[in-house]
Amino acid sequence: MKTRIFVLCCVILLSTVQTKAQATELAQLALNIEKLAQFKQILADLKKGYEILSGGYKTIKDLSEGNFNLHKAFLDGLLEVSPTVKKYKRVADIVDYQLQLVKEYKSAFSRFQNGGWFNADELSYINDVYSNLFTLSLKNLDDLLTVITAKKLRMSDDERLSTIDKIFEDMQDKLVFLRSFNGSTSLLMGQRIKEAKEVQGMQDYYK
Repeated sequence: MKTRIFVLCCVILLSTVQTKAQATELAQLALNIEKLAQFKQILADLKKGYEILSGGYKTIKDLSEGNFNLHKAFLDGLLEVSPTVKKYKRVADIVDYQLQLVKEYKSAFSRFQNGGWFNADELSYINDVYSNLFTLSLKNLDDLLTVITAKKLRMSDDERLSTIDKIFEDMQDKLVFLRSFNGSTSLLMGQRIKEAKEVQGMQDYYK
């Protein structure tokens, strides 16, 4: 009788232990499933974040490249010279002023040199004035060529036209100065000729 009771108690005890073990395993399995679901959600969130970041980077990259291309196109356009600039009237006027300047100073210097009314130092000074003026006028032409030549400067049409106007005014000033200088020098030569004639007249009178 006692043996049966002992065996029955053992069976009940074993059944209870197995039940508890199964319950523990079930609880652990449920916990693992929950962790797996959380891990999957974390992975999904990371993937979504990466896609947003990647898309945002691509958008920014595309925008920046587009902006750069637009900027480059604008700058490249400034290197080109439009027909409006090339055909601007003052371009021809500047060249014409240069030709006038050279023609007038050569003619005047030849007259002063061959007239015999200026000594060597005076002729050297006159020649220096002409040489400096000619050198500066060549710089004007060089500046003009730079402005109207493509791929030289990054300038808009308005900036090019404004620069051409300044070159024109500078060349005009040089021509005005040349004519004033030639006028003053011619006047001095005329005075010397007059004085020489007066002296000669006096000498002839007292002969």
